[in-house]
Amino acid sequence: MSRHQPTRPADRHAFDAIIDARSPAEFAEDHIPGAINCPVLDDEERAIVGTLYHQQGAFEARRVGGAMVAANLARHLRGPLADKPQNWRPLVYCWRGGMRSGSMVQWMRLVGWDAQQLAGGYKAFRRHMIATIEALAPRLQLRVLVGATGSAKTRVLQQLALQGAQVLDLEHCARHKGSLLGALPGVPQPSQKNFETQIATVLEGLDLARPLYVEGESARIGRLSVPVPLVERLRAAPCIEIEAPAPERLAYLLRDYAYLGDDPQALAQRLAALTELHGKETVQRWQGWARTHELAPLFGELMERHYDPHYGRSQARNFAQWEQRQRLAAPDLSPDGLDRLARAVLDLESDRPAALTPQA
Repeated sequence: MSRHQPTRPADRHAFDAIIDARSPAEFAEDHIPGAINCPVLDDEERAIVGTLYHQQGAFEARRVGGAMVAANLARHLRGPLADKPQNWRPLVYCWRGGMRSGSMVQWMRLVGWDAQQLAGGYKAFRRHMIATIEALAPRLQLRVLVGATGSAKTRVLQQLALQGAQVLDLEHCARHKGSLLGALPGVPQPSQKNFETQIATVLEGLDLARPLYVEGESARIGRLSVPVPLVERLRAAPCIEIEAPAPERLAYLLRDYAYLGDDPQALAQRLAALTELHGKETVQRWQGWARTHELAPLFGELMERHYDPHYGRSQARNFAQWEQRQRLAAPDLSPDGLDRLARAVLDLESDRPAALTPQA
């Protein structure tokens, strides 16, 4: 058995498992990817111990909390940890690398496992994630997919990933499609911390010498903010514009957003946010189509009157290399067409002028 030695966040991949000893609420907000939640104190117990600490002092809090910790450790040893072999090597963390993870590590080592404690706990991991984004974002060889609403940019990213390209799907990380109607039914967005953890985890695994394909997002996706260093890199990167005809884009939107018809009242309520821009009469017409499940005329007018008029101006404002963008015709946004489009995106790389390639 090796000596008990605190471990850095960057070393976490060397372990057989990662155990999050924090409460379920802390775990739900954000955690190390792949971690298993084995709380030393659950949410209610943590609140009780905290109250005792402030009202009666550290001794009473530790006396009561110690009994709770012992009971929870016993439950974990009989449950999710019962089948672990003698040579199992877990990494354990709590909020700051203190008593909760320390207690669990001590008991695990008494059992015979080579358990290690994450130095600084989740707070150290969080700092590591922020530092990873700050360090790697400026070095990314980004290729930014742009295109008018309905150009299937996210689907092209997915096809690129299937064909072996490096991809950062920010909308997947955010659980949101990035537009007014982008909220996914029954799928809440993650916390800002978890959003950044997902991004940093992708960046950690990249080959920085290869291109990374990403969609041209705004600085916010739903209620989440894209990290500033990544936004800055996006704005400076080369662009690839997908040019699909309006009828094909409309057909794609009707397929991709078909679920909006399942809750017409919720759709109508979302459209109310456009009243100031387009006037009460227009928005009421759109709301009427929403309530009667007429998505084709609704999406058609949203494209024509809301999304398309501002597209070119916003892209030129947001992307420094907009005028030098490479363009790809996309006459077919069916699955087969998207597969061909992704291959065409990859073919551009061999013909890319050196001046358009960002420097590491």
